[in-house]
Formats: sequence, C-alpha cells, structure tokens
Amino acid sequence: MPKVAFHLQEPDALTSCVVFASPHSGRDYPWSFLRHTVLDEHSIRTSEDAYVDRLFDCAPRFGAPLLRAGAPRAFVDLNRSADELDPALVDGVRRIGHNPRVASGLGVVPRVVANGRAIYSGKLPLSEAYRRLDRYWHPYHRELLNLLTRARQQFGQTVLIDCHSMPHEALDNAAHVGGRRPDIVIGDRFGSSARSDIVEQVEAAFANAGFAVARNAPFAGAYITQNYGRPSRHQHAIQIEIDRALYMDEAAIRPNANFHAIRRILRGVVAELAAIGSTDTALAAE
Repeated sequence: MPKVAFHLQEPDALTSCVVFASPHSGRDYPWSFLRHTVLDEHSIRTSEDAYVDRLFDCAPRFGAPLLRAGAPRAFVDLNRSADELDPALVDGVRRIGHNPRVASGLGVVPRVVANGRAIYSGKLPLSEAYRRLDRYWHPYHRELLNLLTRARQQFGQTVLIDCHSMPHEALDNAAHVGGRRPDIVIGDRFGSSARSDIVEQVEAAFANAGFAVARNAPFAGAYITQNYGRPSRHQHAIQIEIDRALYMDEAAIRPNANFHAIRRILRGVVAELAAIGSTDTALAAE
C-alpha cells in the first residue's frame, strides 16, 4: 500500500486564504499494487499528473499551503466522489444510473489508465475498494476540508486552486486563444464554483505570465471543484490544467528541457494567486 494518504507543505506563517492542492501527482507505486496489475511500471503512470506538485511547491513561500496526494491516481482517484465505484471492476457493486466517468473506467478506483488501457485482469473485492477509500480518499479530503475551513475562518473566504495537467493531445480540438493553442485551461464549472472576479484574477495571473488561457473547455472541473466550490459560503474552487508538453516529455514521463523555466514562471503566477487572498488584501477589503 502507498505509505501515506497525503503530504502537506505549510507556510511558516499563513498569510493567504488560498489553498493549493495536487490530487493526481501521487507517485508511490508499491510492489503490492504493481504485482496485481497487467501494466508495467511505466504504463501505470500515464494517467498521473506527473511533477505538477513540483511546479507549485513554492506556494508555502507566499503564505499558502500545498496539499498533495500520497497515493497515485491509478490506485485511487481523489478527484472522484467516494460513491463512484465501478461495477465492471469492483465485485458486489450494483450499477445505479449512468455515470460517464465510471462507465469509461475512471471511477474512484480506476479500471483503466490513459488511452483506456486496463489496469487489472479481473475484478477487485469490495473490501479492497473500501480499504483504499478509508486509508487514502477520506484522509485526503478531511485534510483538504480542514485547510479550507481554517482559511475561511481566518480570512473570511477561501480559494482552492486545484492543480492538474492535461495531455497535449487533449487540446487538439480546443478553441484557440487569440490564434494560440491554450497552455492553461481554467475550470470553474461554468461559473458555479467560484465568484467571477476571482476567476478573472486567476486567469489574468496566467495570461500576464505569457500563457494562452482558455476557460472550461475541454475541462470545466470534476468532483473537487464541484464539491468544494461554494461561492455563497465564500468558498471558491478553481481547477487549473497545464499542458504537459510545456514542461515534460509525455512519452518518457520525465521533465523536459523547459521544466525549470516553466517552474520559474509559475513561481510568479503562484505569488500573484496567493496575493488574491493575502492578509494585506483582506485588510484592504474590510
């Protein structure tokens, strides 16, 4: 089993209401898991948001925490509801209605990785699915809720920046921004998960850094954005998708020659995002 449910990097002093999270960057693939898959150690990583946590690991320097997954996405998907169990994979689960994510094999315990490649040769017992939820899914989400609640209590509002990466090919049919293919896709569930002025500030932070930014297409946000985005309660959630080709060799799943340059640029973006809910900004708004 993966060693821990999550890793938390805290700032020396909490000065921002922004919480950064990376639910798909876990890369602890224990042998006990790998020996039950039909995939090799490379293929099992293809649905991972590889190195996204490293792109945003400067967040604590700017007064904001970073929560990152301990377990890999192929083992348990933290961006799915706990009840999105796949009857085609988990023995004893009944099919209730139609859920396109579950039907495609991308439930909370995934049946496939990228390009629809099966992870297992057979089914998993329900007890194994529940064990993964109990040891990894629930602790991660308890911690995320604690961080958001703390920030909201201290600053009067909180902003979750849910950090992801997307395959370059996912943008093949995306609408271009000013003639450019999008580098970043911001998801706010079509305006339902965050206040519009906050989304505009997030978009501007990336655009000012030179990135081409699109909104909600092809990714509008999944369970985390939908579940934690409560603008009426001053709790905002925004999903960020970064084109993997910008910073990594997708085939090899390793940083490319641009990795450090992109990471430096993103440091400025993270600083600007953290400032959205900084102590000084909150005081100025009072």
